[in-house]
Amino acid sequence: MEKLVYAFSEGTKEMKALLGGKGANLAEMCSLGLPVPKGFTISTTACKHYQIHKELSESLLVEMQSQLRQLEKSTGKSFGDKYNPLLVSVRSGALFSMPGMMDTILNLGLNDFTVKALSKSTDNPRFAYDSYRRFIQMFADVVMNIPRHKFEDVLETRKKQKGYAFDTDLTTEDLQYIVDQFKYIYKMEKGSDFPADPREQLIMAVEAVFSSWDNPRAKVYRDLHNISHTLGTAVNIQEMVFGNTGNTSGTGVAFTRNPSTGEPSLFGEFLLNAQGEDVVAGIRTPEPIDRLEEIMPIVYEEFIKIANSLENHYEDMQDIEFTVENGQLFILQTRNGKRTAQAALKVAIDLVHEKIIEKEEAIKRISTQQIDQLLHPAFSKKGLEQAKLIATGLPASPGAASGKIYFHAADVLQAKERGENCLLVRAETSPEDIEGMIFSEGILTSRGGMTSHAAVVARGMGKCCIAGCSSLYIDEEKRELIYGKTVLREGDFLSLDGSTGKVYLDEISLEQTTTGSYFTELMNWTEEFSTLQVRANADTKTDVQTALHFGVAGIGLCRTEHMFFEETRISAVRQMILSSDEHERREPLNTLLEMQKEDFLQLFQLMKGKPVTIRLLDPPLHEFLPKKEEEIKKLAQELHISLAEIKNRISYLEEVNPMLGHRGCRLGITFPDIYEMQTRAIIESAVSVCHQGIAVMPEIMVPFIGSKEEYTFIKERITKVIDDTLTRNNTHIPYKIGTMMEIPRACLTADEIAEEAEFFSFGTNDLTQMTYGFSRDDTDKFLFDYKEKNVLKHDPFQTLDQSGVGELIKIASYKGKNINPQIKLGVCGEAGGDPDSIRFFHQLGLSYISCSPFRVPAAKLAAAQVALEEIQMTKKQKHTIIF
Repeated sequence: MEKLVYAFSEGTKEMKALLGGKGANLAEMCSLGLPVPKGFTISTTACKHYQIHKELSESLLVEMQSQLRQLEKSTGKSFGDKYNPLLVSVRSGALFSMPGMMDTILNLGLNDFTVKALSKSTDNPRFAYDSYRRFIQMFADVVMNIPRHKFEDVLETRKKQKGYAFDTDLTTEDLQYIVDQFKYIYKMEKGSDFPADPREQLIMAVEAVFSSWDNPRAKVYRDLHNISHTLGTAVNIQEMVFGNTGNTSGTGVAFTRNPSTGEPSLFGEFLLNAQGEDVVAGIRTPEPIDRLEEIMPIVYEEFIKIANSLENHYEDMQDIEFTVENGQLFILQTRNGKRTAQAALKVAIDLVHEKIIEKEEAIKRISTQQIDQLLHPAFSKKGLEQAKLIATGLPASPGAASGKIYFHAADVLQAKERGENCLLVRAETSPEDIEGMIFSEGILTSRGGMTSHAAVVARGMGKCCIAGCSSLYIDEEKRELIYGKTVLREGDFLSLDGSTGKVYLDEISLEQTTTGSYFTELMNWTEEFSTLQVRANADTKTDVQTALHFGVAGIGLCRTEHMFFEETRISAVRQMILSSDEHERREPLNTLLEMQKEDFLQLFQLMKGKPVTIRLLDPPLHEFLPKKEEEIKKLAQELHISLAEIKNRISYLEEVNPMLGHRGCRLGITFPDIYEMQTRAIIESAVSVCHQGIAVMPEIMVPFIGSKEEYTFIKERITKVIDDTLTRNNTHIPYKIGTMMEIPRACLTADEIAEEAEFFSFGTNDLTQMTYGFSRDDTDKFLFDYKEKNVLKHDPFQTLDQSGVGELIKIASYKGKNINPQIKLGVCGEAGGDPDSIRFFHQLGLSYISCSPFRVPAAKLAAAQVALEEIQMTKKQKHTIIF
């Protein structure tokens, strides 16, 4: 029979898939001899069984009972005992950390008899009844789904009646009264008494934790972080240790390095006379961890030694939860700490410099999402100079955000659907706020510290967050934020600087951040290992400069039509389009020739010999024409053409399905002089740059090819232009002519096209559109439903559909290489910047990928990571063969 329950002494850190991250690390810390409260772990296998059958199996119950007896024996306490009761915590623990997303129950085992026993055995009745009221509330909320606010209202009412500021002010008599009220609420809600049997409590709690794997917030979190929904969670049953026995006890969370900046110094918080949930939930604002040195110097010294040993053992920054019970330190959990992108980069590179890990490991530890976050904008200096500072809180997660304030997650979602930038403003966040946090630009709370729920989750998301801004009064019911005598209401604007903790009134303009030496060092490392080159899609000087800053290997897509839309050029473009014959087109084409030459000259000068792939005109011509009546009238006056004639011409060019219409190479066949003009501009500018002593490598790409005949027709004409231009200038420059593979037929007949083409660049956007039959401009109407109902796992325009579109790319690559082994293969669609798609392109053996300039760093990282995965896999295979 498969083993389902493991004592902490039976596990190791390598057993995360079975024991979850928390259980595996608890087992590992026990083997290291650290002061960990005793306990056992129910495996993820049991959770998967529960998800199917919706009940705990008999074999699991037998194993749980056996482990419970062992726990009673090792602690000298008994479950439900009236003299020396054993209390336990019941905590989730998935393979991947999901802070706050699943459920926890503390102080389990208390009832009307054991609370008295606990009171007597500890000689601390206040502590005993404080633990009991916590247990009833947590159990009722997590296990029985009784709204938490019903209990909070009782607590807050009692505090107001007595004039108390904090929960810790409540006396034993207050807590006894609150316990009675809590039990009454439970009975009114459920029609039965609060369960008194600790074993019944335990079974119900385990079921609740297993069920929480599928709660809405956990699903949203997994979707956000690409975590599989099939993994399940483990459950950890652990002897309770108490931080709420008085001022010689406490609880806290600490990181071995600063999770916001990566600085190598202990960072954390603790609360005296509290339990762990108090710190995470932000119920009271905690003290910084270094204050513990003043209050409990011996405990602090021991904690520092343990923290250092755990970081060295796991070779990474650790997030450690601890409790002090009457002066004795206990470690409740360690895990690799959630950190901001800035911190992730610094920690990984510092660990290499400290010779703890190798460069390869550092590259694997940075995610592509974190690289994207590093490039997030910050407030402009000018904007900050004019901004009005209204409050300062804790800089919980860096970044800058402006938006309309909303006080509830549901309101954020609705505002986001209206296209608004939103800030989620709460007294404190809870796991139920996860969707509001995801769709907001930033998060602001008036309570909680640097390790509160808001702070930890925001850092994991790379989301700007300010926590513990206590000078602000936030009334979620009235939807008001009050500072001084000023009241802000829902829909008013605020700006948050998560790097400084400053809150500003109104919107502040943003500007792009600059990258530092750590970023540059990482990018240099990626080039040591990746085999897939990364190019950029760039049409302007600014795009090219950004791409070069990030170290691109070349330009993979320059869309020439983007150059035509400039206000100074659109008139000539429209004149060209509305010309009735080739003779009329000559004048505007000559005008555009000079403009295009200027563009390409600048492009080649900046790239200094790196390849530049220039796509000839692609979109349908009607896109360049005016649509509004006043614009059409103005154009008629400029071109001295009657209004009726222009309207007729515009009407003639309109198409029922323009994305499949008169565009791409079809324009080049109908109006060959347009492609000839563009080719001449490319080559003449290349010649000019060559004469300046600058190397140049133009690659001319013909778009929307569906057959060899189309490609050959255009290639013959533009080759003649190239030869004539080079002969006239007595110059030789290397160049290539190729095609954009974006029509399924082109992929299926790639062997024919490869007889003539020198490169293929897969345009995954159009190829996906035509393979699926989706209009990419209209998918927003139904793709959400497809993903929600598991019809599609990913948006195929973002992440390549490997089994369909990917298969076409495979066919084209194989056929192309088979006919022309020297043919260069690349990708220039949206999928070129997607990590999962990059893995596919690497495995297929493509030469390069091309993406937008700001996606280049993430693409370079992904390319290095997949190359390192392949090296690691090869080593494993060799090891298997040898041994």
